Amino acid sequence: MTLLTKLFQYVLLATQKYNIDESHGLSHSMNVLHYAKDIYESEVLNKPYLRQQKKIIFVAAVLHDMCDKKYVNEDEGIQEINTLLSDKITQKEIDVTKTIIQTMSYSKVKVKGYPELGPYQMAYHIVREADLLTAYDFDRCMIYNMYRKRGDVNEAFNDAHLLFMNRVLKHNEDNLFITDYSKQVSRELEVGSLKRIGAWKRLLQR
Repeated sequence: MTLLTKLFQYVLLATQKYNIDESHGLSHSMNVLHYAKDIYESEVLNKPYLRQQKKIIFVAAVLHDMCDKKYVNEDEGIQEINTLLSDKITQKEIDVTKTIIQTMSYSKVKVKGYPELGPYQMAYHIVREADLLTAYDFDRCMIYNMYRKRGDVNEAFNDAHLLFMNRVLKHNEDNLFITDYSKQVSRELEVGSLKRIGAWKRLLQR
């Protein structure tokens, strides 16, 4: 069984155990992994040392929301991740993975800034930026709010729209991307987000 299979099996189990909704579940983990792979491949040509950190980047990308305090006691989630990884990667890789996961969220970065991770700083930014790029999915934001608003689509739209105007569409203005890949792709995703917001407005006005 491959490492990725074991990681995704854990995501499936954890989402059921902690009632993590689909906005932060398996498909989100997959999307973050794919963005992380793309950013990694764009950076590794000029930073070949990242090849030794590829496993950390991919593991953190898949597991990053499995200790999200919106759903899970963070300490409990981190301990379960430590146990999961104990026979799969080295303890050093586990420790770096846990640090990335615990410090990469938008809210923590806005309050505390970026952690100092020395040689693993770029690995941190790759995973963090991959997660930020998935935030441009307006439907995902609506899904999260649909669960919170008990299925009220109008309230979910209003909350998601407010979040995009105040946060997501300001990621570039707030200098939250440092890689050229993410700067470019985020601009493209902004266009798609605005189109989707417009489409929802027209649907809900009928």
